[in-house]
Amino acid sequence: MCGGDASRLSRRRFVQGLAAGGAIAALGQWPRPVWALKSAGYPSVLSGTEFDLTIAETPVSFTGRIRPAVTVNGSIPAPILRWREGDTVTLRVTNRLPANTTHGHHASIHWHGILLPANMDGVPGLSFDGIGHGETYVYRFKARQAGTYWYHSHSAFQEQAGLYGPLIIDPRDPEPFAYDRDYVVMLSDWTDLAPAALFSRLKKMPDHDNWYKRTVGDFVRDARRDGLSAALAERRMWNRMRMTPTDLSDVNAHTYIYLMNGNTSAGNWTALFRPGERVRLRFINGSAMTYFDVRIPGLKMTVVAHDGQYVHPVTVDEFRIAVAETVDVIVEPAGQDAFTIFAQDIGRTGYVSGTLAVREGLRAPVPPVDPRPILTMADMGHGPAVHESRRGSSSNGDHGERDGHAGHGGQGDSTHALHRAASEIQRHPPSERRNPLVDMQAMSPRPRLDDPGVGLRDNGRRVLTYAELRSLFPDPDGREPGRTIELHLTGHMGRFAWSFDGVSFADAVPLRFKYGERLRIVLVNDTMMNHPIHLHGMWSDLEDEAGNFLVRKHTIDMPPGTKRSYRVRADALGRWAYHCHMLYHMEAGMFREVRVEE
Repeated sequence: MCGGDASRLSRRRFVQGLAAGGAIAALGQWPRPVWALKSAGYPSVLSGTEFDLTIAETPVSFTGRIRPAVTVNGSIPAPILRWREGDTVTLRVTNRLPANTTHGHHASIHWHGILLPANMDGVPGLSFDGIGHGETYVYRFKARQAGTYWYHSHSAFQEQAGLYGPLIIDPRDPEPFAYDRDYVVMLSDWTDLAPAALFSRLKKMPDHDNWYKRTVGDFVRDARRDGLSAALAERRMWNRMRMTPTDLSDVNAHTYIYLMNGNTSAGNWTALFRPGERVRLRFINGSAMTYFDVRIPGLKMTVVAHDGQYVHPVTVDEFRIAVAETVDVIVEPAGQDAFTIFAQDIGRTGYVSGTLAVREGLRAPVPPVDPRPILTMADMGHGPAVHESRRGSSSNGDHGERDGHAGHGGQGDSTHALHRAASEIQRHPPSERRNPLVDMQAMSPRPRLDDPGVGLRDNGRRVLTYAELRSLFPDPDGREPGRTIELHLTGHMGRFAWSFDGVSFADAVPLRFKYGERLRIVLVNDTMMNHPIHLHGMWSDLEDEAGNFLVRKHTIDMPPGTKRSYRVRADALGRWAYHCHMLYHMEAGMFREVRVEE
């Protein structure tokens, strides 16, 4: 949908979500046969090396209410940008937001997961000053990688308001798998509330969307199953933490409506196929705050790439996609004319669906959302592991003493063990002690790399886990880390305060990396929320419990009560953002600056 007199458009057109629109730049600069068949709701595709992108306000409606969105070239999602590995791309981004906008005084675009010079990264205050009203900023850099990525604003709450889009970089060399058709499936969340007003509500009423509390009936059931003493003790522990085990997400479908390529479920975004074809689906989670669990009932999905990087193929029924992650799958639809693409939120409060079909207008049955999951003390890093890892093993290795912020220790060789023993009590940095911004600590966190996650265990479906993700290449660096930095993800649910090590961004000093060094980052999630952690400008090479390289990623999911490690090669000079990709967590303080210096 383009900007203009939106009031003339039908309610049906609004509720279906935005059709692809806006200015369409040079298409077809190289063949795109696998993109040929697509629904009217598919984002426009801009390909080549020169791009003109205009950020503006556009009236939209996904609920029947007209609201101002922040768009690129008039559409949500923003146009698909398609580059070629090795090319130098030039992107002229103009800020046409009105002077009286509620969406911030500056605009920006960050190229998520892309390796580039620091001044091209698009983070106001670190990379550059931002793009002022009426100004144009020229991004120019070489595409040094291939794969599925995305781009979004890093200014105010513009990402929540619609400024996000897919980014596809075609590889120089042939891909290690074959397919006949290629689609982006971008998942996102939308609210009719002004994002700043939603943030204010979260600060005042952080449990506004947690409608589901445990009942007397739940207590009776738990007492019968676990015993009266155990049921009482478990509830006393939750009360001491001033938390509820039903609170899996800060914002859910009571506030949000979920979108698939800018369409609601009523809009039925449709990807077309012909019988016998192999179809590539590039899933991108462009949400502000929503984790999705994705499946296509009746079809197996073979995962072939994660965060833009090829992985050894894994065939699954379902996968969880954290905010900011991308997952590429191959499906082979057969035996029926239509299949439902189903993405339910982590708390089971809502979903969005689309269709994979042989022609427009078809639908397949939409499954009900799964039963509402409930967190346990083990999920929170207290007590026995929920789902003990079957990969890797503990040993007598040690990283040396930690100071909780930037500990340095032994070389991370094969004796590395993230947890030396199941009974080891986790140490915490001094900054967490008696800290009014920290309301809980994980006592026995574990990697849980082979845990599909709360709500996905033993559901009768084959669910992807991090433990199954293996890059097609060996450790890209080869060196053992020279030092270890341990950081704790901390928060206070009642105050909606989020931080690293109990220190919010406003009070934190930058993390300093030496150019060229290789280091290990260990993250400990002391909170009851998932946090997708994203380091700009550099890869995050996830390890298993024994310190072996698993998979290269740009965003690391940290479920509650987990402790995970990854290696970083500090090969990009400059100032970089390092933060939780839950937009409102980042805004509330879970953000650090990383400085890579010679």
